[in-house]
Amino acid sequence: MKKYLFPAIVVLGLIVGFVAGDIYSNTAKAQVINWNRLRFPTSKMDQLINYIDQLYVDSIDVDSLSDEVMSEIVQQLDPHSAYIPEKDLEIVNSELDASFSGIGVQFSIQNDTVNIVAVISGGPSEGVGILAGDKLVEVNDSAFTGKTLNNERVMRTLRGKKGTEVVLGVRRQGEKELLRFTVVRGDIPVHAVDAQFIIDSNIGFIRVSKFSENTYDEFIQALASLRQQGADRYIIDLRENSGGYMEQAIKMANEFLERGDMIVYSEGRAYPRYEARSNGLGRFKEVPLVVLIDEFSASASEIFAGAMQDNDRATIIGRRSFGKGLVQNQLAFADGSAVRLTIARYYTPSGRCIQKPYEMGKQADYMKDLVERYENGEFFSKDSIHEKDTTVYFTKKGRVVHGGGGIMPDIFVGRDTSLYTAWYKSVVNRAYTYQFAYQYTDRHRKELKRYRSWEEMESYLKRQNIRGEMVEFAKQKGVEPNEAQIQKSTPLLMRILYAYIVRDMLGDEGFFPLYERDDEITQRAVEEIKKR
Repeated sequence: MKKYLFPAIVVLGLIVGFVAGDIYSNTAKAQVINWNRLRFPTSKMDQLINYIDQLYVDSIDVDSLSDEVMSEIVQQLDPHSAYIPEKDLEIVNSELDASFSGIGVQFSIQNDTVNIVAVISGGPSEGVGILAGDKLVEVNDSAFTGKTLNNERVMRTLRGKKGTEVVLGVRRQGEKELLRFTVVRGDIPVHAVDAQFIIDSNIGFIRVSKFSENTYDEFIQALASLRQQGADRYIIDLRENSGGYMEQAIKMANEFLERGDMIVYSEGRAYPRYEARSNGLGRFKEVPLVVLIDEFSASASEIFAGAMQDNDRATIIGRRSFGKGLVQNQLAFADGSAVRLTIARYYTPSGRCIQKPYEMGKQADYMKDLVERYENGEFFSKDSIHEKDTTVYFTKKGRVVHGGGGIMPDIFVGRDTSLYTAWYKSVVNRAYTYQFAYQYTDRHRKELKRYRSWEEMESYLKRQNIRGEMVEFAKQKGVEPNEAQIQKSTPLLMRILYAYIVRDMLGDEGFFPLYERDDEITQRAVEEIKKR
């Protein structure tokens, strides 16, 4: 219904214009309405809201109505401009902050209950004794379970102003009584580099999940740490990285480019052309480099990948990126809300705008692009890719590249579905693998604590009957076993189960080395970088 709201409001404005005259003529003598009290702001939209606020037959929440109207106006623009109500602004902004104020836990909602998956080291919850595996069932003496629980509600409840207190009631395995902890909210760091590790002899692997305000600093620390461990070539993983701050991508790219190399340029109707070029002070200008991207790599990820590709600095491996070439600026309103307004387009060094085509006001159609790419087979075969812009651009060394729909990798690696079966897709799509892994970890937490590395833990898990337990778990959930399909999908099933269990115990530092070891794109990247 939302997409019809703005046209309806416009029609309402026209009706008010006509009806107001009739009301004024019919009631002036009776003085039912004191017109002299009414304020008439200069903005037509403000006038309309004012009419509704003071004259409408029923009581209306004008603030809520204003938010709806503002949102609908912005939705008539490009797909990436967005209005953010005051109630949502803190959470939206915290996605790219270096920290936020909260209690310091990672959670998962299962069976209408908040399960504590991990407790952040050094955080407020660790300090009072909350443990991974605890079930949060009460907040400030009120029940906190049920069908109404969702991630947004949990985050709104647990986050809060630094220094404020929240009383948590938890159920703990082995304890009959409800345990209560008073937690003082504090600053919780938000990391942009998910993992860094030596993946093969002298090859460093760095996964960057977003371009937040601390991404460059974390990235440099990761590079330095891997270099100390003997790395002299690097794989930068930007898959599923939806972007963030442009300047962070620029600073990262600067580490790998020669002085004067173009990184990116941007311009708009009211935004003068801005060029970002390398200053030549980067410490990794000579190291072999591979960058991984996929269909969810967007915005700042594409700026970095485009700079590396157009300067012939790295080999790009994976699948065509999302295709977001628009730059937003966040502008504040007096009531605490804000708008992220598109003010410019950015261009890769060769002159490409990699923004995929869109029609103004048709966000729903725009977001269907990924579904269409999947259905057309693009995620599986390079031959299925339809390039919407055939304009030829040239890299620094004269290679041909194209724009108008994301960064096309130098080496395409499609999704391998050869081991997929209907049974496997059922348990994965319904998140049963994730649920089983958490519950298995919770039951065996004492035994699993003995293992300090992912290699040791995986070796232990391989000796257990995890596949059999998973099949029975899925059966209880309504997915009947199919032995032939289970046998075929076993390598995929065990890879994801081992990785999830390791993550529940050791965090991302254990998850990514285990999961990436058998990833087809990562394997191709290792193979390629060994040639250089």
